[in-house]
Amino acid sequence: MTPTVAIIAPGSMGAGIGQRLTENKVTVLTSLLGRSEASVKRARDAGMQAVDERSLAEADFLLSIVPPGEALALARQLAPVLTAANKKPIYVECNAISPPTMLKIADVIATTGCPFVGAGIIGPPPKPGSTNTKIYASGPAAKDLTRLNNYGLIIRVLEGSLTAASALKMSYAGITKGVTALGATMMLAATRGGSAEALKAELAESRPDLLRYLSSQVPAMYSKAYRWVAELDEIAAFVGDDYAEHDMLAAAARLYERLADDVDGKKDEIGALDRFLKS
Repeated sequence: MTPTVAIIAPGSMGAGIGQRLTENKVTVLTSLLGRSEASVKRARDAGMQAVDERSLAEADFLLSIVPPGEALALARQLAPVLTAANKKPIYVECNAISPPTMLKIADVIATTGCPFVGAGIIGPPPKPGSTNTKIYASGPAAKDLTRLNNYGLIIRVLEGSLTAASALKMSYAGITKGVTALGATMMLAATRGGSAEALKAELAESRPDLLRYLSSQVPAMYSKAYRWVAELDEIAAFVGDDYAEHDMLAAAARLYERLADDVDGKKDEIGALDRFLKS
């Protein structure tokens, strides 16, 4: 039988995954309680059905896809509903969180009687025909999630502990978002130091591949920076307090925090980055 999937919430990634499933005849449920007009439109455009929280438990799978800093709070919010439900959906924790946070959420869900899958999404929100978005899954119930491979998703099971997928996501995102943070940091420093033009010329000559990457990834980061703050803090926690690199990744989180606050342009750091890349 075709499964029913609940997705919280219909952000860019949640709606993208929801649309991929609905295109493959899957009924996708979501909650729009307290959501913005943009979220409501994304859910509607993706063919997702808005229901109350109690009805979410009627799904076969419940995918948590929220900003990393909200993942534990969502599990706690849904725990009473899931505990009271006769049917127990498989709770799939898809957010960019560290293994210790994953285990905290698993402990919350364990009290509800629902099976739990630790997962991590690598890639952008899926678009029709794309194959570059993968959901890695780990834990005893992970193989059950592979049912969704028949409905447009790419699920890859990792053997090992419940946190194996979380560790992969932290490692991958630490590289991609860390490189973007380092590039933005040095563009800003070069601008303050008066060497922006020379730096860009040298990158164009000796590392055109890196300049192309930063020219794409830095502007794309502006609208996501607020989400990446908690994610980089989770990545820093994954690396561990005993390692100096922890501070490097925590500093990247503070950079993203600063850039997220610069949407009005008062600090002009986003403007400086744009001028560097467009000069």
